[in-house]
Amino acid sequence: MTTKRFPPTVNNNPELQGDLADLLVEQLEQIGVEYIFGVPGGAIEPLYNAMARSSRKGGLRPIVARHESGAAFMADGYARETGKLGVCCSTTGPGATNLITGVASAFVDNTPMLVITAQTALHLFGKQSLQESSCTAVNTVAMFQSCTRYSSLVSHRGQLEGKLVSAIAATQGPPAGPAHLSIPMDVLAAPRRMRPARSSVRLESVLKRHTLTDPDALAELLFELEQAKRVVLLLGDGCGDAIEEIIEFAELVQAPIITGPAGKRWMNHQHPLYRGVLGFAGHRSARDALVDKRNSLVLAVGTRFSEMIFGGWEEDEELNAKLIHIDDNLEHFSHSSLARLHVCGTLRNIFRTSIDSLKEKRTVGALCLAPLPCSVTDRVGCGGADYPAAQITLNEPAACFSAAFPLKPQRLMRELSQRLPENARVFVDAGNSWAWATHYLHLKSTGLYRVGMGYGAMAWSIGASVGGALGAAGAPTVCMTGDGSFLMSGQEITVAVAEKLPVVFVILNDSVLGMVMHGQRMGGAEEVAFELPPVDYAQVARAMGAHAETIRTVEELAAVDFRDICKREGPTLLDVHIDPEEIPPMASRMKTLGSLH
Repeated sequence: MTTKRFPPTVNNNPELQGDLADLLVEQLEQIGVEYIFGVPGGAIEPLYNAMARSSRKGGLRPIVARHESGAAFMADGYARETGKLGVCCSTTGPGATNLITGVASAFVDNTPMLVITAQTALHLFGKQSLQESSCTAVNTVAMFQSCTRYSSLVSHRGQLEGKLVSAIAATQGPPAGPAHLSIPMDVLAAPRRMRPARSSVRLESVLKRHTLTDPDALAELLFELEQAKRVVLLLGDGCGDAIEEIIEFAELVQAPIITGPAGKRWMNHQHPLYRGVLGFAGHRSARDALVDKRNSLVLAVGTRFSEMIFGGWEEDEELNAKLIHIDDNLEHFSHSSLARLHVCGTLRNIFRTSIDSLKEKRTVGALCLAPLPCSVTDRVGCGGADYPAAQITLNEPAACFSAAFPLKPQRLMRELSQRLPENARVFVDAGNSWAWATHYLHLKSTGLYRVGMGYGAMAWSIGASVGGALGAAGAPTVCMTGDGSFLMSGQEITVAVAEKLPVVFVILNDSVLGMVMHGQRMGGAEEVAFELPPVDYAQVARAMGAHAETIRTVEELAAVDFRDICKREGPTLLDVHIDPEEIPPMASRMKTLGSLH
């Protein structure tokens, strides 16, 4: 299409030269933004022009995704890896609507993200221009209002800085999440009349974390802890900022620790107090720890009480009587309305205060822990102290050591647990990858296991691993995904090729939509629409410029040098053929679905 090009602004003052897009880029640089992930187009061209000028000076630069949803997933992964603001952009119309799935995923998972979409020029609003997405056409601002913390149109040049501050503040929460700015092309290209640093102080201030805590609820929590005999901790995905204090607290009072499927990222799975995952694809040892009659208190921390943790459970009055919900997100308390106590505030402060109080009052001795039972069979089946820790029980431990053909997915998870570098970032996709990794993948490092379980978007891990690798400065990154997800967004591997990123894509290849097939069989539904054609994914990857290997047997898996491929310049794809008849541990999900019939 032919796009109107705006001439460069003529201005003798170097501080005032450029467009408003240049001002936007400079202010993002002030808060440490390194990349903007997106797909270029006509209406967003002024922003790409500004990024080109910035990158020539060593500033932020664009990362071109192959699809806008992939760009949003990349911004998500980058934010999770670095703790910085993830930023993605698109042109108007279908570019903006293509972003929505990735933005919705970040919204549900509380990932801070700035979303910038273009609009057609203001004077074309309401004239049915190509790809118009104003309030008089396909209203993208209204669409994003349903999946962001803030969504607004910058309707004239004077609004840009103020709305940018508002948007970035909204990304920080609590609750954190994405914010959206829709900026017409002529506003982005307008000559700027403001100094570059005018808003930098305000932008830095809105990124600061607040430390407000409900003092009355905290005092009641301390009283409860002083009276308790035995405490168990249930950790969700929101524990990251306070995990050191939480672990110190658990060790002080000898409290067993269980997590939700997403919360397991914060645990060293070899920790002697860790009992595994509760809920979807979880462990019997975690459930046993939760319902143990000896528990005085159950401290649920940083969790939203989603189906993935409590799916298929009936209302438990005894559990509610022991439950104390600790969170910095007021929204989460609506899902634990019958809990004994709600404590809202900064998790780090709450647990530091609790530790200091218990030590000062010398009441820790009142709390005690008797070891949970773990039979000799469990210990041998779990592979002793190395895989996993002996206190976590597995559904089918023998399958983790099977040399059968086709390759058992349980064996694949065991090999990855033992052979991946300890500093490898692991991104796990929706579908069967979730189930196998949640139950059988056990890592020693904390904070390096990532899932997008809130919204459950297929292909999330493909884009997120690329964004994470860009933020990880050469650290090994592993994307675990299924063949169905790879067929959706596998082209994003070419971004890793272009950026020379050491991402290892592990494809669980069973030629079916595995969760669909097994879900139909387990639920007694018609077996339909789950087949996938046989595809040589290794050959596809090589055609796109990546290294690739095909793995069908235990011997071929054993021959893979994971430490070597994690150091390669550029990505490697492992096309791992697994046994499609192995039933993933998804019973809790099926129980939830069954209750709907």
